[in-house]
Amino acid sequence: MRATFTLIHRWAGLFIGVFLFIAGVTGAVISWDHELDEWLNPHLFDAKSTGAPLPALELARRVEAADPKIQVTYFPLSFEDGHNADFFVEPRVDPKTGELYSVDYNQVFIDPVSGEVAGKRFWGAISLNSEDILPFLYKLHYSMHIPDFWGIDRWGYWFMGLVGIVWMFDCFVGFYLTLPRRAGQGTSEPGGGPVAAVAAPRRTWWERWKPAWKIKRGASTYRLNLDLHRAFGLWLWAALFILAFTSISMNLNNEVVRPILSQLSSLTPDAFDDRAPAPLNEPIDPKLTYAQAIDVASAEARRRGWEEPAGAAFYGRLHGLYSISFFHPGEEHGSAGMTKMLFLDAANGSLQGGRVPWEGTAADVFMQLQFPLHSGRIAGLPGRVFLSFMGLVVALLSATGIYIWFKKRAGRLVRQTASKGTTPGLERLAP
Repeated sequence: MRATFTLIHRWAGLFIGVFLFIAGVTGAVISWDHELDEWLNPHLFDAKSTGAPLPALELARRVEAADPKIQVTYFPLSFEDGHNADFFVEPRVDPKTGELYSVDYNQVFIDPVSGEVAGKRFWGAISLNSEDILPFLYKLHYSMHIPDFWGIDRWGYWFMGLVGIVWMFDCFVGFYLTLPRRAGQGTSEPGGGPVAAVAAPRRTWWERWKPAWKIKRGASTYRLNLDLHRAFGLWLWAALFILAFTSISMNLNNEVVRPILSQLSSLTPDAFDDRAPAPLNEPIDPKLTYAQAIDVASAEARRRGWEEPAGAAFYGRLHGLYSISFFHPGEEHGSAGMTKMLFLDAANGSLQGGRVPWEGTAADVFMQLQFPLHSGRIAGLPGRVFLSFMGLVVALLSATGIYIWFKKRAGRLVRQTASKGTTPGLERLAP
């Protein structure tokens, strides 16, 4: 059994190791994406004008009027003092070709007082310049920048969701392999070879397991990597499992998690999750304007007794749905998605439900918590600090795991060659 689990752990680790290393390092950085983005790009985020801002709908109109090829799909309805407003846009369909226009940007920064455009960029572009690096790292974290093809934009999500599934199950396999062997099973050399058990006073099960939780001082490079791999994996096992599970929940929400969860508990129907999206090049044109959608949603919010004003408007053009979010100015980035939302059908303005933090069935609340848990924002600033640390831990476990595999592989090659009575050349020891 142990040999089987060792083999599973080895190949699972090799499959996910590089991707988890990248996800870990990028995760440590993007815990502070908004702050770092503002620091690197003050020309995009810092407003130059002072005074009363223009209405958000007027700014949206100006953005679209400046380029008939684009459609505003997200914008804030109120603005932070001294900050530019950022509008997300998507290309319209070219009536001559039936395909989307080619547009080299999807985010526009505009001074809310003067209405002047401060800059544009393509959020998620593969670029390391100062304007693009934070969005690049963010998208790399959850999709590895796997491109869209066959009219599907989910390949990166699906792949990293698969990585998350392997990682989650490997958490249990790795934990099992840290448990002490039964008496007589022996131990393992750095090269991976078994060593006969040495007669010693009988120790308790905990006394035999305790070394796995420690990092030996002055140890060899191999032993140090092994200790780091085991000890960090044990001490932080619960946090690692949560990261693995929440990555599955967010990347394979509709494909895996919601269908399984609906069999265990009742899930409130969700318009965006339950409505099949249109093809990428066939976006649904709204019959309801932004102004009308905001008015309808605001009236419903008042009826429900919500104190928060309408804070942002989004049009999901593949679903034909408006989403109006409610929050006070400046709260959007710290909320981790835990904001009140109302969904409206863009064809007739009918209410299609919404999302309210901490309300709904147990399954609803469970799904709401996935991003706040994964990002650490559920615990505020300390949670973000801890998640940055956990990102580095994930990278460390990946790097040490790959190092251990290389060392054991080299040891196996040495033994195989020695059994044939020859001396291995350097090429035989190469990975």
